[in-house]
Amino acid sequence: MLQYKELLELCVVALNNFNNQNQSVEEYIKTFLKHQQSLDDGDHMFLVEVFSGCVQYRKLLGVVVDGFYVTDGKNSLRSDSSLYSVLCYLLIFRLDELGIGHFRKFLNTQNVNKMYKFLKFFLDDKNFKSWVHDEWCKQYDSIFVEQEIVSSIEKWKCDLDGILLYLEDIINNKISNKQRSKTPTNPRPFKLTDPKPRSIPLPEKIPKLKKSKPVPMHIYKEPTEAKVIESIREENRLKATEKLLEANEYQFQCANPEKTLKTKAIVQQIIEDEEKKLKFNKKHAQVIPKHVVENRPIKMNAAAILREGSLFQKKEKRELEKLDKLLNGAKDATEFLDWQKSMQQKDKDTQLSEMEQRKVQGKISHEEAILARQNQIKQNQEKVSQLKLETAEMMQEYLALRLDEEKQMRTLVEQIIQGHHNAHEAKNKLQQYKRRIVQEVNAESREMMKRALEEAEEEMRRKTQLIQQIRAMESIPSIRHKLVDLTSTAGHALLSEMSIAELRERLCLLRDAEKHEEEKRRDAILKDKQCKNEKLMETLARISTHRNELSKAASIRFEEQQRVAREQQEKIRQDKTIQDLHDQLQQKKEERLRRAEELAVKPNAKSAARTRSLIREKKNLENTRWRQLEMGQQRMAEMRAKSANPDKTSKKQLFSF
Repeated sequence: MLQYKELLELCVVALNNFNNQNQSVEEYIKTFLKHQQSLDDGDHMFLVEVFSGCVQYRKLLGVVVDGFYVTDGKNSLRSDSSLYSVLCYLLIFRLDELGIGHFRKFLNTQNVNKMYKFLKFFLDDKNFKSWVHDEWCKQYDSIFVEQEIVSSIEKWKCDLDGILLYLEDIINNKISNKQRSKTPTNPRPFKLTDPKPRSIPLPEKIPKLKKSKPVPMHIYKEPTEAKVIESIREENRLKATEKLLEANEYQFQCANPEKTLKTKAIVQQIIEDEEKKLKFNKKHAQVIPKHVVENRPIKMNAAAILREGSLFQKKEKRELEKLDKLLNGAKDATEFLDWQKSMQQKDKDTQLSEMEQRKVQGKISHEEAILARQNQIKQNQEKVSQLKLETAEMMQEYLALRLDEEKQMRTLVEQIIQGHHNAHEAKNKLQQYKRRIVQEVNAESREMMKRALEEAEEEMRRKTQLIQQIRAMESIPSIRHKLVDLTSTAGHALLSEMSIAELRERLCLLRDAEKHEEEKRRDAILKDKQCKNEKLMETLARISTHRNELSKAASIRFEEQQRVAREQQEKIRQDKTIQDLHDQLQQKKEERLRRAEELAVKPNAKSAARTRSLIREKKNLENTRWRQLEMGQQRMAEMRAKSANPDKTSKKQLFSF
C-alpha cells in the first residue's frame, strides 16, 4: 500500500501527461496503470476514481484553480495546477468518503505555505459564495450546484476552518511539541502475611424444573408435501414416457409443412362464417342509434378554401369557354368519347380474360413443378446409393496411403535425430559470438548515458533562468482601472462620432417613431383581414354548390361501374379456353396425389422391431436418470439441514487506504 504523498504524486503525473484531444480516458488510465505494477486494489481504485473525476469535472475545477492564480496565487508555480485540482476534487466530491482525518494527512504531505494559501482562497466567503458560485451556475444546473457541492462544503466548514487555523499556527511557529509527563510510581506494601482460609460456602438450592410440553404427534407423521411432490413427479414421468413413445412412433414420417398465412386467414374466415349462422344463446342487444352522417360540416382553413375556390373557378371558366365555342359553330366530341369508351371496355375485357388464363396456367405450372421435384427425389436416391459404394472404395485407398506416409515419417525422424548432434557445436559458437556483441554494446551505452546527463543538466539550468524571468515579469503590478465620461466622445476624429448621452437621446426618438409606424401597420392589417373574410365567405358558397353537383355525378358513375363489372364476370365464366385450362389443372392435381402415394414410406417388420427395442432402451435410461436425480435431491436436503448460520457479508469501502 502506497503512502499519501506517493498517491498524490501519481495522480498529478497522470493529469499532467493526459491529452484529451488524442487519447480517451479509459485507454490512457489502462496504459498508465500497466507501468505501475506495485499497486494494490485500494490504490488502483483510488487512482482510477480521482483521475476520472478530475477529467469529468475539469471545467468546475478550472474555475477555482484559475481564479486562485489570478488573485492569491500570483507568485505560485503553474506546474502545481494539477495538484490544486486534485485537492479541490477531493474536498468537493470525496470528503464524505475520505473523512477529515485522511484529508488532513494528504495536506500534511505538501508544502504548508501552498496549502494555506489555496485553502484560505477557496474557503473565503467573498470568493466561494459570490463569483465562484456564479461561474459554476453558468456551467452546471443551479440545483446540482446547491445540493451536491455547496451543501457538502458547508457541512464540513467547521472542520476545514480548524485545519486552516492549524496551518496558520504552523506558519507562525505557535505549535510546539509537548512532552508528555510521566505518571509517578505509587508504592505498594509487601504481601508478607498468609491469607486466611476461606469458609465453606453453603450449598445452593437445586431449582425445580418446569414440566416440559409433550412432543406433538404431527412430527412423527410423514408431511403432506412429500406426497404431493411424489404425485407431481409421477405425473411428469408419465407425460415424458407418452411423449417419448409418440416421438418414436412417428420418427420416420416427413415433416408436415406449416400452412401459409393466406390459408390460415381463409380457414379462420370460414369458421367465423359458420359460427355466425348459429343462433343459440343469442342475447338481444339494444340497437345502435343511427347517427346523421350526411352533410357534416368540415372545418377548413383559409388556404384550403382559397385553393378549392380557385380550382372550381378554373373549371367554370373552362365550361364557359366550351359553351362559347359551341355557340360559334364548333363540333361536340360526345360521339368520339362514346366510341373511345367502348373500345377501352373491349380492351379491358380481353385483359381480364388473359389474366384469368395466366392464373390458371400458373397453377398448372406449379403442379408440374411438384411432379418434377418428385422425379428429382427418385434420381437423388439412386445417386446416393452409388456414392456410398464409391466412398467405401476411396476409404480403402486412403488407408493404404496413410500406411505409406507413416513409413516415410519414421525415416525422416531418424534423419532429424542425426542432425541434432551436429547442431550442438554450432550453438556453442553462436553463444560466444553473442557475448562479444553484448560487451561492445554495453560500452557504447555507457558513453551515451554520460552525454545525455550533461545535456539534461544544461537544459535544467536554462529552464531555471526562464522561470526566474517569468516570475519577475508577473510580480510587476498592472493598472486596470479606466475613468469613463458619458458626455465626451472617444476622440477617434470620425465624422459621425458622438457621446454616449447623445446616443441614448437619439435611441429614445427612434423608439417613438417605431411605435407610431407600428400603429399604422396594425390598422392596415385589420382592414386586410376584413376583406379576406368577405372573400372567403363567397368562395365557401361556390364550393358547396360544386360539391353537391360532384356527389350526384359520382353516385351515377358508381352504379354504372358496378353494372359493367357484373357483365365482365359473366363473360369470363362462359369462356371455353378458361374452362379447358381448369380441367387440365384438375388432371395434374390427381396425377400429383397418385405419385405422392407411391413415394410414401411403407413400414415393414424390421423397422417395427427396431423401434420397439429403442423404446425399451430409452425407458431404462429414463428410470436410471430419475433415480440419480432423486438421490441428488436427497443429498442436498441433508447438507442444508446440517449447514450452520449464513455468513455475514461485509460491505466493501469505496476507498481503502
